[in-house]
Amino acid sequence: MRGRGIGRFFPGAVALARYDPAWLRPDLVAGVSVAAVAVPVAIAYSQLAGVPPVYGLYASILPLVAYALLGTSRQLIVAPDAATCAIIAAVVAPLAGGDHARAVSLTMTLATMTGIVCIVAGLARLGFLTTFLSRPILSGYLNGIAISIVSGQLGKLFGYSLKPAGFFRQMGEFLSRLRETNVITLAVGLSILVGLRLLKHFAPRLPAPILAVAAGIAVAEIFHLGAHHVALVGVIPGGLPAPKAPDLDPRDLEALSSGALGLALISFNSAMVTARGFATKHHYDIDPNQEFIALGAADIGAGVLQGFAVSGADSRTAVNDAAGGKSQVTGLVAAALVVLTLLFLTRPLASLPVTVLAAVLISSAIGLFDFPGLAALRRMSPFEFRLSLLTLFGVITVGVLPGVAVAVGAALAQLVASTSHPHDAVLGRVGGTGDFHDLSRHRDAAPVPALLIFRFDSRLIFVNADRFKIRVRALVAQSRAPVSCVVLDAGSMSTLDSTGAAALTDLRGELAAKGVGLAIADAHGPLRDMLERTGILALIGKDMVFSTLEAAAARLKGAGVGAVREMHPHVEPLS
Repeated sequence: MRGRGIGRFFPGAVALARYDPAWLRPDLVAGVSVAAVAVPVAIAYSQLAGVPPVYGLYASILPLVAYALLGTSRQLIVAPDAATCAIIAAVVAPLAGGDHARAVSLTMTLATMTGIVCIVAGLARLGFLTTFLSRPILSGYLNGIAISIVSGQLGKLFGYSLKPAGFFRQMGEFLSRLRETNVITLAVGLSILVGLRLLKHFAPRLPAPILAVAAGIAVAEIFHLGAHHVALVGVIPGGLPAPKAPDLDPRDLEALSSGALGLALISFNSAMVTARGFATKHHYDIDPNQEFIALGAADIGAGVLQGFAVSGADSRTAVNDAAGGKSQVTGLVAAALVVLTLLFLTRPLASLPVTVLAAVLISSAIGLFDFPGLAALRRMSPFEFRLSLLTLFGVITVGVLPGVAVAVGAALAQLVASTSHPHDAVLGRVGGTGDFHDLSRHRDAAPVPALLIFRFDSRLIFVNADRFKIRVRALVAQSRAPVSCVVLDAGSMSTLDSTGAAALTDLRGELAAKGVGLAIADAHGPLRDMLERTGILALIGKDMVFSTLEAAAARLKGAGVGAVREMHPHVEPLS
């Protein structure tokens, strides 16, 4: 019993206890590869989050350890992430007012609050929220984040600082200050950016970010770039961070609370997209509720060591997988190498040009932007394409954090729209078989005489009940042949609510007034239960409820109004 309890909350720890020694070498290689990418990216993302560079490294230690013990994905690497850091900056920057010490305190608090939200959500079994943001909406959100990151880093790439602002205002300021460009800064930054893109295309397995950082430091030292007014990262404190309680102003809690909710939703969805993709590739399952808990523990771990909130990092997870990582040991190895970096390698990082970090961030943002996916979405589903663009423009116009609300609103709009306007069809029989198909799609299907067989591909609920009635009325009125009975194919109708029940009752009355019967076929258990509880079954008559469409057609086909009335005495002629 005790072992099962440990396995329930610490699945990673159980997996480590059963570790296959043959995996050690590939896990060590993968851990080194992940760290080679994670260290420079963490420093770059610190700039994006609005805190000094070392805090990105602090956020790359305990989260990896926590996820290794609690996570269910063998490949997922939790670390600073572009979308997460953009949200952090949007929440923290207005509160910090340019004070780095205050910004660090706020990011620590935000990480801890986000972790608590995630753990509570996992314990409440809210892992289903992984499907709350559809792929098109999440894609639109990440595309908007990518554009925001690029616009925010252009100034650093050109050698001057831009004020935090919306995309259009930031681009306006960028263009108005082009004359301030530091040519040497721009040359270094563009060279690194081009190199990163070429490596990604021709040598994707190489740790491009660490190569970019090494090249930037070498160039800065050889050519004394600091003397040419090229901004450098400066001193990065060495040694391990000590656990520290944040200096919190209670007045900030409201803003941080809303930020934590949005951060939890976006970071969880982003992590789950990555985790599920690699789990599918390697043929194993992950537990969304446990992933919520693991991500929450990772965030709290980051907050404890003065770091900021993290998420599933798709680029570093891809590096892990490409290097052959087999288990969560990869994350532990990467965390150990980050510790060694803090202990022995911070001095060289002081000479790193800021423009190199801007190039790393811009390259990462270009990787986030999914133009082919948008083009494919436009072809497949114009409605979802528009929702994706709405989310994108919401992020770059009203801001990153309100963009979360836009994404959630877009998800709800998509859900309501698809439910309120479901597909429906008029069915006909194919030849002398018992198969029934959509008359508009199957030329060999023919109407059943005197019957209008109607399929409604959704639950019958308050958002679509009126549409259901309008469609049936119109189809009966437009039918070229006399209709003696409407047969509702309920095979795609999982259930109905009280509004749907009222719609069926009203429709039955309207049809009865015209001398037309109403029958139901292929109603499954939950729907039959609701039909009985709402009294519709008694109203329609059990003899007008059939187990299959074939049974309904066999009983009702060719029946005139009089025959239907005989089977269904509730039907009255129109007076």
